[in-house]
Amino acid sequence: MTRTTSSSRHRWLLSSLLTLALTGAVLLVPRLAEAGPTAGCGRTPTLTSGTRSIQSGGQNRTYILSIPSTYNNTRPYRLIFGLHWLNGTANDVATGGSDGAAWAFYGQKQLSNDGTIFVAPQGISNGWANTNGRDVTLIDDLVSLVQGDLCVDTAQVYAMGWSYGGAMSYALACARPAVFRAVVVYSGANLSGCSGGTQPVAYFGIHGTHDSVLNISQGRSIRDTFVRNNGCTAQSPREPAQGSLTHITTLYSGCRSGYPVQWAAFDGDHAPHPVDGSTATSGTRTWTSAAVNTFLAQFAGTPSPSASPSASPSPSASASPSPRPSSPAPSSPAPSSPAPGGACSASYRTVNPWPGGFQGEVTVTAGSAPLTGWSVSWTLSSGQSITQLWSGTLSTSGQSVTVRNVSYNGSLSAGGSTTFGFLAGGTPSTPTLTCSAA
Repeated sequence: MTRTTSSSRHRWLLSSLLTLALTGAVLLVPRLAEAGPTAGCGRTPTLTSGTRSIQSGGQNRTYILSIPSTYNNTRPYRLIFGLHWLNGTANDVATGGSDGAAWAFYGQKQLSNDGTIFVAPQGISNGWANTNGRDVTLIDDLVSLVQGDLCVDTAQVYAMGWSYGGAMSYALACARPAVFRAVVVYSGANLSGCSGGTQPVAYFGIHGTHDSVLNISQGRSIRDTFVRNNGCTAQSPREPAQGSLTHITTLYSGCRSGYPVQWAAFDGDHAPHPVDGSTATSGTRTWTSAAVNTFLAQFAGTPSPSASPSASPSPSASASPSPRPSSPAPSSPAPSSPAPGGACSASYRTVNPWPGGFQGEVTVTAGSAPLTGWSVSWTLSSGQSITQLWSGTLSTSGQSVTVRNVSYNGSLSAGGSTTFGFLAGGTPSTPTLTCSAA
């Protein structure tokens, strides 16, 4: 595995790339995504693990795909893109290099419990110059390919990378806020551009305080893009003193719900795998693997806020997005009477069906007075069972189900609304919902 380097050539290359990124502009068009399982759910996959090729932007590009050994085409999986550093390779990311399996995909494969599909794309000339948006286009094409063939939870699509790979992860957060739920940037800077860069994306930045290749000020700068976009309270997080051989992690306050910003500064140089108490770096002993795993775990079972039209810009008329699975037209709302006083009403739609299962969404709307809590009840049709639910607390009794609000969506202003969603086995149907104020 290529180790941390402070060679003049490495510094000169990254410095030159930074200058190009700051002076050049690349037009990239964001795409909207529907949260939920993909068209690949229920299908017999044609993709297999290993090194593969794809035509993208008129070029033959390669990538390494890793599908869980226990893959089940009825289960939506997380999707993580691992992006290599300058002069690194997709194989370095996919295998963990000299650190082995413990560091594969920045340590996330070993911690995934066989619940994640991993992709390691190969950059042109072992980098991510993203000339004319070619690398964002590659990721677009890979997202479309994987989601069309494999069962993916589009609310859990992530990108992460070190150095140049971190820069590319930042570029994806800027350009594709409705596709990527969160990004992790190890020792990154603005090297691959930031087309768009005005919409919120959950963000975790990790950087050494005396990085001799990409100064920590550059990491702070790209972090602050999402401090602003995510509506967080501006602050200057504490960072460890040189010689302390420790790290300090700060979770920003005031961020928009579902869009956290986390920052970890460590006493060290340009590396993705620092070790507390040591000047050495190691993929088998670093604290970053567990920290990133914990950061991503908070999004499990929650829909991507970016899928909401209010959270993402509409595509330009000139956009030419890669094909995406189409969602069915929403089903008719479940019958409900007008909500008086502090009461509420609820309506249902099927977001996405597949053989043997479906994703549903319920909208809860307050009546003419505010609510401080709510619950929605209905009876499941024969053969239906809820397997996963977000933005609510589920209780069941036979085929009768009740969903109550959670802490962040119980209070609704008069006429205000919120949603919760679920995955279920069986054939979709339109239930009769009963909404009650708590």
